[in-house]
Amino acid sequence: MKKDTKTIYTNAYLVYARKSTDDADNQKNSIAYQRAEILRFAERESLPVAQVDIEGLCKDGVISERHTGFKEDEFFTIGKNGIIQLKIERPKFFKLVELLHQGQFKGVIFLCMDRASRNKTDNGILDKLRRRGIDLRYVQATYDNTSAGELHRDIDQVFSGHYSRSIKEKVSGTTRKLRDEGVCTYGGAIGYLNTGNPRSKPFDPVRAPIVKQLFEKYAEATWSQIDLAKWANKQGLTMPPKRRKKTQEEKDSEEDVIIEPIARPITFQHISYILRNPFYLGLTLGNERKWVKSVSHEALISQELFDKVQQMLRTKRVSIHYVKKLDFAYRGLVRCKECNRVYTPYEQKGINYYGARCLQGCCNQKRSINDTFIKVESGDIISLLQTSNQRLAEIDRRLPSDASRWEEQQQKKLEADERQARKIKEDLAYMDVNKLVLIKSGAYTPEQFVTEEAHLENQLHEIEQTIEKQATLPDFLKASKKYSELAKTYYYQYEIANSTEKAQMLRNIFSELKVYENRLVYKTKTAFQALELPFFLTGAPVTRISELLNVYTSIKEGITELERLLGP
Repeated sequence: MKKDTKTIYTNAYLVYARKSTDDADNQKNSIAYQRAEILRFAERESLPVAQVDIEGLCKDGVISERHTGFKEDEFFTIGKNGIIQLKIERPKFFKLVELLHQGQFKGVIFLCMDRASRNKTDNGILDKLRRRGIDLRYVQATYDNTSAGELHRDIDQVFSGHYSRSIKEKVSGTTRKLRDEGVCTYGGAIGYLNTGNPRSKPFDPVRAPIVKQLFEKYAEATWSQIDLAKWANKQGLTMPPKRRKKTQEEKDSEEDVIIEPIARPITFQHISYILRNPFYLGLTLGNERKWVKSVSHEALISQELFDKVQQMLRTKRVSIHYVKKLDFAYRGLVRCKECNRVYTPYEQKGINYYGARCLQGCCNQKRSINDTFIKVESGDIISLLQTSNQRLAEIDRRLPSDASRWEEQQQKKLEADERQARKIKEDLAYMDVNKLVLIKSGAYTPEQFVTEEAHLENQLHEIEQTIEKQATLPDFLKASKKYSELAKTYYYQYEIANSTEKAQMLRNIFSELKVYENRLVYKTKTAFQALELPFFLTGAPVTRISELLNVYTSIKEGITELERLLGP
């Protein structure tokens, strides 16, 4: 209302019609009925109705509110100078009181007392407005300004509150009695029909068989709840049709807004609720929230099947059934270098992406990558690993000058090992011949003799293994070249492989692939670690050669693994 029009309606009335939520089926008190009766009463009594529209409150002077008049806020605040503040639960009724208190309207017309209020707090506010000269009119009752009229008003106020309390007691008592008998007083679970009779909730011929299969499939231990939801939707299972909640605008509308019920698709949350619901055992919630035998519906599944499902719900289910298989070749392959969180696949605009939900404080800013990033970065790594032919050419050029020193060193080492092996063999032979003498003389106790003999045998075995493993320089060069050729072949196969094959080849080579900023950080598996080692190490020439020979065993292991992966 504009400021300059506030005084126009000081001799006019507003109309207040309230549809209570606690008597929703009483058509006598519908908004349309109240509005028609009040307007006829106003015309008959020559009471002008303010033709004013106030957004969120009224249209043509008629206020329509859907709210219970029985509830009241139990809390209040105490201010200074004896002021006590109470809260009015009904928003439109509160606005009506505010306008009447400001004197912007002469009064308000109600159908009857219980449409105005059903609680003592709101009754007290109406009484104060009336004593201040606000004209409160009621279609179905007339209250004189006498003691008898006051008594009449008080009695109607008492009975309006008593009506709601009585209805509440009757409903609560009836509900409690039905629950004691095992009657389901609420809507049945999906798979049952709500006929309007609480004592009869038969099976839904369409939904019940599918719901039963949900229990049976989950009991197989091969289905996750998410994939069960996808399967159920594919079978055509939906939730029973249900109306959505009205918006505030729809609640405030003068017309009755009709909302059509909608059957919504099954979700993961629905599956979780279904699998945990004892309703399917033929039970219903009784008093004190205890499950009791139902007389309204029959069991859909057996107790044995339900118990098995509950046991399995306590463990994590990994599904092997997928309604729609998604092609994410690099799933689970890449992790964040800083917080080790895996990059989880998702699809956007036809492109496969992998995103990491990093821990708080993770300094890695590369939170999302795609297939191309993985292919290019991993391909560059393998390309670097397979270029060992250049290194071998350098070895061919540099090693001959050190060959004589290497052979001299190897010969000296071999002679030393052989001398030590002969010495140990002589000691073992002496101990074998003089076993009794050594023990009787006290040189060894029997336990010490056995320990010393085992120690010498171990030493001899280690020396013999060292002598056997010593390779010549040609052996090393030959193995290195073969290893390099196999690595190059593996790289060429990687280049022509599809995404799935590439992912498997990467798993064969790398034990770790991690993302940091715009690059991949890797760690190769044991058989491929020789590809990472530099073939030229610092130090004296002889030292360099001996260090190269230390990777000889790794090279032979790599050759064996690459030959296995490449096949015949």
